[in-house]
Amino acid sequence: MRLSSLAAQRGIATRSQLRDWAVTPDQLRAQLDGGRWVLLNELVVCTHNGPLTPEQARWAVVLSAAGPAATCGLTSLAQWKVRGFETADVHVIVCRGARVLGVLGVNVVVHESRRFGPADIRTGSGPPSTSLDRSTIDAAAWSKQPLTASRIVVAPVQQRLTLPGNLLLELAVAGAIRHRRLLRSLLLDLDGGNQALSEVEFLRWCRRHHFPRPQLQVRLDSGGRRRYLDATFRLPDGRVLYVEVDGGIHLTLTTRWTDTAKDNDALLDGLTTLRFPSVAIYSDDPRAVAQLRRALGLVSTSGCSGTR
Repeated sequence: MRLSSLAAQRGIATRSQLRDWAVTPDQLRAQLDGGRWVLLNELVVCTHNGPLTPEQARWAVVLSAAGPAATCGLTSLAQWKVRGFETADVHVIVCRGARVLGVLGVNVVVHESRRFGPADIRTGSGPPSTSLDRSTIDAAAWSKQPLTASRIVVAPVQQRLTLPGNLLLELAVAGAIRHRRLLRSLLLDLDGGNQALSEVEFLRWCRRHHFPRPQLQVRLDSGGRRRYLDATFRLPDGRVLYVEVDGGIHLTLTTRWTDTAKDNDALLDGLTTLRFPSVAIYSDDPRAVAQLRRALGLVSTSGCSGTR
């Protein structure tokens, strides 16, 4: 047996691989009948009888699929060391119509794609997977909730595993996917360029929810990049409400403390200030709508609710 090859696959192999590695049908049958090895499906064997580790489960799923096949989405993100989105499911991507066998004890999530082929597969120490950038965009697009999609696309940037520009390129290749406009806006914002949250978009958001028109000021960072918007609402009763919308640079801890200190000073000075991340505007988050509506006095405290 080629022990190095079997070890690389963490003790998971197909029947044909075992045969190529000089395991005879009789030897295989003896191991299975003796309960030392486990048949995970008609094709794939686990060469021990204990529970599968997460990596063994991934190998088992990829080997159970008609090739080309690779882990993808949230499963692949875990392989790329992106933290915060671990899942017990194993997501696998295959060509349209390809067969994927179930795996004993594993919940397999199959994604069929017309734009997937051998060139999209990355290999290394673990099972074959899609690239970090494709895995991120796919996982975000497969998420039902806009905020979940936003969190996924931000995570590898926050964790310094990729750059917003790389994800923007992958998003362009992906075509018409779910949350496309939201993800593009957020990635442009994260990139710190001039196409971050615009005054026009914020004013459009205000009109959509029948808020009064605010006065806007664009804030820049020390490098001259757009950072966030300041919005000032002057109400008929003389009150002034300040709203700050943070851009992608707000993700850094230093900037976060600077903004928090500013919020504290405003509170001590008796000023009313609300702060929202730009993604709340991009995604039309009902909580942001409800909070601003309440602050503007457009609804009672007990009756505030968001709309889409």
